[in-house]
Amino acid sequence: MSKSSDSTAPTRMPVYSMGIGGPNFMEATEHPAYAQLAAIGQEITAKVRPKAVVVFSAHWQESPNVIGINVVEKTDLIYDFNGFPRHYYEYDYPNRGSPEVAEKVIAKLEATGIKVRKVKRGLDHGVWAGFMVAFDPKKNPLNVPIVQVSLFDSEDTDQHYRIGQALESLRDEGILIVGAGMAVHNLRDYRRAGASAQVMPYVLTFDESLKDAATSHPDERRAEMSALMERGDAREAHPTLDHILPMYVAAGAAGSDVGEQLWTFPEKSLSWAQYRFGSVPLS
Repeated sequence: MSKSSDSTAPTRMPVYSMGIGGPNFMEATEHPAYAQLAAIGQEITAKVRPKAVVVFSAHWQESPNVIGINVVEKTDLIYDFNGFPRHYYEYDYPNRGSPEVAEKVIAKLEATGIKVRKVKRGLDHGVWAGFMVAFDPKKNPLNVPIVQVSLFDSEDTDQHYRIGQALESLRDEGILIVGAGMAVHNLRDYRRAGASAQVMPYVLTFDESLKDAATSHPDERRAEMSALMERGDAREAHPTLDHILPMYVAAGAAGSDVGEQLWTFPEKSLSWAQYRFGSVPLS
């Protein structure tokens, strides 16, 4: 039996919000975030030991009022990026879905009035590129089903918080919920920066404000997270909200558990902050 699916897994999973980079991050082994993401992956396989993973990526927004979910076991990876060397399109990340877990997700969402579309869709790079680091197939294989669920094609943060709330109880069934995005994500300014290593001021201020909101008292977290995007630096930190929305899903799924910033690294116009909601069992 794989260590990830051990029958001694705790009945309540934590929730993670992972800062996951682009395809080139898979080869950036000296980047400070690489070792941090790998360490989180080790924590999940060795200590959390989920039975399955439900993941939300910044790179799948289905429609304004309907979210999509992959309901089949075997699909191909999606190479949803352009302009990279040929070998990036030859990467493989072994994975399988789970129709059974997908049906659990659908039931939870539909019970709260959220409309769901069943689709056959492989993992996009917003999942597999980061999981290649966190759950290296050779060094730290995950060995459990991965079910990807879309975001709404909207910028309604509370709408996404409610997705997480609807799925919170999956954590009591050994199912790990992961939001895969970035705490700060402004590629326009990143490209403009060129060789400059200067960190943009809004990265520092928004990163700190996100930490305050995500780690606030669970009774106050929803309001704090909602107010976050009203800040003056919010649209600098996120010209579009796709990379912060997975964090809202994760925060919503946290329920009464407190959030913790595990690590952060401001870089130019990005932040690689990693979060966990809830506790990890002692070894």
